[in-house]
Amino acid sequence: MALYQARVTLTLIEVELKNKPAAMLTLSPKGTVPVLALPTGEVLDESRDILFWALAQADHDGWLAPGPEYIEALIDECDQVFKPWLDRYKYHVGYPEHSPEYYRSQALRTLNAWDARLQASEFLLGPKPSAADVALFPFVRQFANVDRAWFDSQQDLQALRHWLSFWLEHPTFVAVMDKRLEFSFSEAP
Repeated sequence: MALYQARVTLTLIEVELKNKPAAMLTLSPKGTVPVLALPTGEVLDESRDILFWALAQADHDGWLAPGPEYIEALIDECDQVFKPWLDRYKYHVGYPEHSPEYYRSQALRTLNAWDARLQASEFLLGPKPSAADVALFPFVRQFANVDRAWFDSQQDLQALRHWLSFWLEHPTFVAVMDKRLEFSFSEAP
């Protein structure tokens, strides 16, 4: 979404993770996605690095306005606290130590904190969308999609559900989810 919002021209290559292309592994031996190869030869293989690089090119919607340190703190919370529980909840078969409900309850601690933020303000870092919202909502979407009926019935997550709906309907998200999307723009960022 940040690349699209910044109007960065690029070639998008879909990768089947079970059959990673040699060219991708040459660029990033980690073998994870996303990978962004810059014209300078630099390779970015972390979503957060790509997000900040794209918005440094052009931040048309002011997503960096709250300040990188605030955005980074929420991304860190997601990566270090929420994402491990999300992965265990989503892929609970590989984590038989506890039930899916246990993993869900652990992930809910973070979601409840984010819901409290969203009760106080329309977005995670204030009255306007930020890069933190853009970075975190895909993980909330993953969580919700594990058991959508359960997620939709949770009264104590109303603000979070409203926020997630906003992002799922956001024109930039709708555009980037189109498999026919081509990132090319007539104007420079």
